[in-house]
Amino acid sequence: MSKQENFYTVQFVLLSASSFLFFLSFNLMIPELPAFLDRLGGGEHKGFIIALFTLMAGLSRPFSGKLADKIGRLPVMVFGVVVCVVCSALYPFLSTVWAFFLLRFVHGVSTGFTPTGTSAYIADIVPASRRGEAIGLHSLMASIGGALAPVIGSAITGHFGVNTMFYVSSVLAFFAALLFYNLKETLEKPVPFSLNLLKVSRADIIEPKVLAAAIVMVFIEVAYGAVLTLTPDQSVKLGIENKGLYLACMTSSSVFMRFLAGKASDQYGRIIVLKVSALVIFASMLWTGLATNATEFLLAGALYGIGLGMGMPTLFAWTIDLAHKENTGKAIATTYIALEFGIGLGALLSGWLASWSGTYWLPFTLVGLMSAAAWIYLMYEARKSKAL
Repeated sequence: MSKQENFYTVQFVLLSASSFLFFLSFNLMIPELPAFLDRLGGGEHKGFIIALFTLMAGLSRPFSGKLADKIGRLPVMVFGVVVCVVCSALYPFLSTVWAFFLLRFVHGVSTGFTPTGTSAYIADIVPASRRGEAIGLHSLMASIGGALAPVIGSAITGHFGVNTMFYVSSVLAFFAALLFYNLKETLEKPVPFSLNLLKVSRADIIEPKVLAAAIVMVFIEVAYGAVLTLTPDQSVKLGIENKGLYLACMTSSSVFMRFLAGKASDQYGRIIVLKVSALVIFASMLWTGLATNATEFLLAGALYGIGLGMGMPTLFAWTIDLAHKENTGKAIATTYIALEFGIGLGALLSGWLASWSGTYWLPFTLVGLMSAAAWIYLMYEARKSKAL
């Protein structure tokens, strides 16, 4: 391997370690938030727990994408992590439902900024020939953080209380920020920040060249919104004490799949890997909704993790493939907007359908069918590519 093709640098390692801590931080609380909202008296609005978080993340993407391309990748990354530090520390002081949802809304800024800057940074330091592999390896570290987070969060809550869990989340985000200290800015000609840069036009919101990746992202991420919203309560009904086990099985199975799928997409192409991902997610959602015992439920979660692990790094590698270098930040932000929209839509639809029908199979079947729609769209994209 030539030196120019090697991406295992100090910068890449520090960035991956920071992402591990960042994803560990904000995922730590996911399984416990439905019960926390119940205690505040807002249990009937659980769909908004994820929806508001992802809504703000999506709204902030045009700003983070533009700023990443103007003032640099590092300031965008640092700002998002600082928001995570502050918001996580404020949850113990909440006493009303409206304050909870306001904080969830603001907390979404963290994932609207940091992953956008991080992905653009990786695009700068990784050779195109190993892009899928590098993104897969980096997302592997984030997945490990996500895999550990639900189980650790529920364990901390069970032994020390929910407030301690929130404080631990804040401390983890603080350490994620410290790892940025030795990173060097990769944007070639950054400009100083000014308020004028916060003026976002229609052209700053969406990068048309990556719409294909964004459309697929929406279709497959609807399932993730349903999983985050419904599986904690479904776990309890199936007799699973730790409400984070489904998420842990999901993220654990996705860990090495992300790395392998990234390499496969470099070798065989992005679309073929994404088609397999969509079908696996479709099957896993049907199985999740129909699970009648803990074993089936957790195995369905592991299957979902395989599909998700194949899809996510491949979609972001495809995004960078399609984008012009000077618009990398905006292109990544576009795909992240699609991600947040899909998650938020899935959370709202699944929460409403579960409350209306009193079942889990109906919402999970619906989001599974949307993954099948992604497969159909990818068939169209594959034929269009051959025609060109």
